Amino acid sequence: MSKIMDFERIERRAKRTALIRNIVVYGLLGVWALVVLFPFYWMLLTSIKTQGSYAAEIVPQLFTTNPTMANYLQIFTEADLGRYFVNTFIFTVVTTILMLAVTVLAAFAFARLSFPGKDIAFLLFLALMMIPSELVVITNFVTMKSASLDNTFLGLILPSVSSVFYIYLLKENFAQIPDELYYAAKVDATSDLKYLGKVMIPICRPTLVTILILKVIECWNSYVWPRIITDKPEMFLVSNGIQTIRESGYGRDNIPAMMAAVVAVSIPLILLFLIFHKKIMAGVARGGTKG
Repeated sequence: MSKIMDFERIERRAKRTALIRNIVVYGLLGVWALVVLFPFYWMLLTSIKTQGSYAAEIVPQLFTTNPTMANYLQIFTEADLGRYFVNTFIFTVVTTILMLAVTVLAAFAFARLSFPGKDIAFLLFLALMMIPSELVVITNFVTMKSASLDNTFLGLILPSVSSVFYIYLLKENFAQIPDELYYAAKVDATSDLKYLGKVMIPICRPTLVTILILKVIECWNSYVWPRIITDKPEMFLVSNGIQTIRESGYGRDNIPAMMAAVVAVSIPLILLFLIFHKKIMAGVARGGTKG
């Protein structure tokens, strides 16, 4: 009887310890979440205030009783943010499609095809990741400028259609597919492209979705290259457009309108990540696991 009571006492103590640990852990996580999310809340709150009410606040207010959407209307009509959205959408869609085609074909060649010097070529290909991005930008600019592709969508898109990291990630996924499937397909006289489309791509779809999402985010946030290759405002992307809006006076004279522009640019990526974050994590984990 005493042993049973001792066991129950130990079990209750363990449950209390686990409960206290969970309260502390989730409490700290909650505090950290508030710290991380507060800047986004403040940005959204400022964007729905009028310029007059914001300027009249001696002590910053954590809420507003008179929200307005006029700032959003203003930046899309007066600040031309709509054109920047259209440019970014075209750039993102075209670049992502071309990048997927290049990545899939290159990863398939390195993972499945046999040709002389393949291992050395792949090693040299990976070595490109060691080159500083600033050197690549300079080389790309000189190349595009020599081909008279500056201030064109083609010059904006071409340097972004390949990625060593994405090719490596997908190649590792392709390499996990058993060789027996490939040999069986060749016995049935299946072409390499048909095998790629019918077998490898469906199996590695989670990684492809991850690459697609990460590329969309990368294109949407692209700033340095678009700023270098074009100086025409009508071709600016949203990242460059935000800078232009700030320099035109909104960043100094109309902070609520400036915050509205930042919110409008951020919302698509936030929604994209919230919807597909599990696929991103699963694809990266799958690509980094061998065997």
